[in-house]
Amino acid sequence: MKLTMKKRENLTGWAFLTPAVLLIIIMNFVPLFQALIMSFETGRTGKMTFTGLSNYTRILEDSRAADALKVTLEYVVITVPIIIGLALILAVLLNDPKLKLKGIYRTCIFVPAAVSMVASAVIFRSLFAADGFVNSVLINLGILDTGYNFLGHPTSARIILMVVRVWKMVGYQMIFFLAGLQSIDAGIYEAAKIDGATSLQQFFHITIPMLKPTMLFALVMSVNAAIQVYDESVNLTNGGPGNATMPIAHYIYNMAFGGVPNFGYACALSMIILVVVGILTMLQMRVGDKRE
Repeated sequence: MKLTMKKRENLTGWAFLTPAVLLIIIMNFVPLFQALIMSFETGRTGKMTFTGLSNYTRILEDSRAADALKVTLEYVVITVPIIIGLALILAVLLNDPKLKLKGIYRTCIFVPAAVSMVASAVIFRSLFAADGFVNSVLINLGILDTGYNFLGHPTSARIILMVVRVWKMVGYQMIFFLAGLQSIDAGIYEAAKIDGATSLQQFFHITIPMLKPTMLFALVMSVNAAIQVYDESVNLTNGGPGNATMPIAHYIYNMAFGGVPNFGYACALSMIILVVVGILTMLQMRVGDKRE
């Protein structure tokens, strides 16, 4: 039977898509389904027994999980607005056609996003060590008499972890905003100038409305990344002091691979986080996708 041109195009498209679809199913959905099943079981690998909702009811009684969720929520509430705000402001400043050396500035701001978390941890541990650069400056200015153990106190340790997250993510999000800004017709700004609109008015009445899709994308990405934050905690403080800087992703890892492994409980926690991320993403999409 002779195939029509349209059917040939469809078959060609599916031929290219099939390997990717199979990889996504094997590498993502199969482990997800296995984790869902394991969340209803307890025991060691190979000797798991079905225990129903016991792992989920345990979450309600686990104070350490509650503390990890609080740390994660603090991360989301504080870092996401700062990252989005700074990225947007920097993108607007670096999109100015009159600005010289834009390429150098953009590269310098984006470089932290390309630095590995291990290298970032080494940099910030050195900066905030008792005899590090920050303490040296504070002592020379007369603010401190002796070096302060920044990573040894809960509040300062959490602040440093947030600073690392902002330092790494601002440049990454700035790229998306720059792409969105460059897709806005320059004629709109010229017309606004002729009408007497100031730079601030142009920003709030032209730039922000035109960047709504980009801002929604950046917001969803930033929130999801902040909820799943792990690298900063492991590499900088290992969750300490105590568990003051341990987010939920780090806690899940410890449940699965630290000490006596409890894969069933770790999977139950993972399922809860999956549901939370899904709900937040849908809410953000619902709120942000109000087309005029």
